[in-house]
Amino acid sequence: MPKLRITEIFYSLQGESASVGWPTVFVRLTGCPLRCGYCDTTYAFKGGEWREFDEILDQVASYGARHVTVTGGEPLAQADCPALLSALCDAGYEVSLETSGALDISGVDPRVSRVMDLKTPSSGELERNLYSNIDHLTVHDQVKFVIADEADYEWSKAQVEQWPLTGRCDVLFSPVAGTLPPTQLADWILRDRLAVRFQLQLHKLLWGNEPGR
Repeated sequence: MPKLRITEIFYSLQGESASVGWPTVFVRLTGCPLRCGYCDTTYAFKGGEWREFDEILDQVASYGARHVTVTGGEPLAQADCPALLSALCDAGYEVSLETSGALDISGVDPRVSRVMDLKTPSSGELERNLYSNIDHLTVHDQVKFVIADEADYEWSKAQVEQWPLTGRCDVLFSPVAGTLPPTQLADWILRDRLAVRFQLQLHKLLWGNEPGR
């Protein structure tokens, strides 16, 4: 029976991406090879507990939700993550994957909506971006830039143009909470007429940075 190391499984509202606001079950896998400077889930780097697929699927089902998000840490750092994603799709859920963009996404079930970061300079992990992933993105997916300052914004804008990202999928621009005023990022997007989606983390507006919410 396949197993995954799990930090937490919880029920909340999706705070980001195209499915923002939907009641969603989150399956947070333990471990991440990156150390982004603005990471807000460092508690998922270590610990967790090994759980078999049946146990995970049973807990997900107990919430009665239609949407499931597999997140981390970096979920794809665990070899059996793609199998869990397919099992969730087979069970009839609307499934999304939140991934750093540093690991290969080509093996992920195409029924899964992949929300993939491109790490900005302020993350400290710029060199970990696996740009070959861009070729695998479809209209079903999303690319997210987490922006801390004007240098991040200009870099992100250049990436959107270099890789024609808005023609591939939705593009999300998010301010780093507590670092970049949201209105500043909104003003830059409008000034430059960018065809990207501005987003705030709804769950933080509602509950702050409380784990499991």
